[in-house]
Amino acid sequence: MTDEPNVETVESGDDYYHVRFRDPDEFDDVRTPNWAQNAAESVSEGAEVRMGNRGDDWEVQSALVKKSVGEEKAVEQAEKILDEISS
Repeated sequence: MTDEPNVETVESGDDYYHVRFRDPDEFDDVRTPNWAQNAAESVSEGAEVRMGNRGDDWEVQSALVKKSVGEEKAVEQAEKILDEISS
């Protein structure tokens, strides 16, 4: 994996804050592998993570964190998810 990116945007959806680290257009494919989903939920219950694929490399594209935690906490938890997957 490459150096960890900064948060690009935070969008408020119906149930989640969508915390974007990378543009999805940078990737060949974006999906949520089971191993990444397990890492996301170990940090924040109900969280989802989207991983982008470029060849053999998978990188965190974005994280979705339940809106009930608040926007500031959602960003913190998304960054922890990024750290968990990168370690």
